[in-house]
Amino acid sequence: MKLLATMLLITGITVAGQTPALAVKAAPDIPVASVQAHLAEFQRIATANGGNRAHGRPGYQASLNYVKSKLDAAGYQTRIQQFTSSGATGYNLIADWPGGDANNVIMAGGHLDSVSRGPGINDNGSGSAGLLEVALTVARQNVKPQKHLRFGWWGAEELGLVGSTFYVNSLSSAQRGLIKGYVNFDMTGSPNPGYFVYSASGQPTGSKAIEDLLEAGFAGKSVQTELTSVGGRSDHAAFARAGIPVGGTFSGAEVRKTAAQAQKWGGQSGVAFDRCYHQACDTTSNINATSLDRHTDVIAYALYSLIGA
Repeated sequence: MKLLATMLLITGITVAGQTPALAVKAAPDIPVASVQAHLAEFQRIATANGGNRAHGRPGYQASLNYVKSKLDAAGYQTRIQQFTSSGATGYNLIADWPGGDANNVIMAGGHLDSVSRGPGINDNGSGSAGLLEVALTVARQNVKPQKHLRFGWWGAEELGLVGSTFYVNSLSSAQRGLIKGYVNFDMTGSPNPGYFVYSASGQPTGSKAIEDLLEAGFAGKSVQTELTSVGGRSDHAAFARAGIPVGGTFSGAEVRKTAAQAQKWGGQSGVAFDRCYHQACDTTSNINATSLDRHTDVIAYALYSLIGA
């Protein structure tokens, strides 16, 4: 009984009795090479389709088809949700892993679209690829979660969080109530990286439990973190407005790294976390593999913990 008392227990979205070392051991180590392989495919798709994967462009559709094919083959129940924005058809991809308590859903997501100026490999191929590889790892391990696990890849985020907002608005009040937490991963491989965790105090329904869990994931890798208030800047915002507890991680965008941050994390002070943010140079050359590896492992850590894997 004493051993059971020290295991990770989750009731709703409250993390109790958490022992980070035990949780880290339980979560899989996601091979960064596998995540990079997905990024290479996103790059190939963008190169073959006008240099981008933007909403309403063929590169986005091809990216969605790639992710969906991987999930379908792995045994996920997938569906495509269609919407219209700026005169073009957009798509969300929703993937459910069979099993778990359908009245207690844990959801993770990130946007799949790029801006029209570039292929969007860090923004947000990185988060999309990390989520995909974590999802495939769940399938390979045939995880039997206590809670139901759902993933979302959102369209038209770059046009104002359109896809994720459409998804949340499509849910009834009762359906929203089933989602006990949403974690968002938007930019995880910045070339001059930081290790930011969404601040619970910066959201209408920011979750201190999720914040603590994500920080514990990085602590298990001896990585210091900073809290950041991302406000309504990414796809978690629609979930937060709907009263769903949210959290996430972020490796930094156009803001410049301070000297203190460079001392803590390495890299260059006075230089943007991502100098290619929303630019044509956001290619596979714009990824820091160590950041991508660490953030993706924390995705797995958080999800395995939250679903009671």
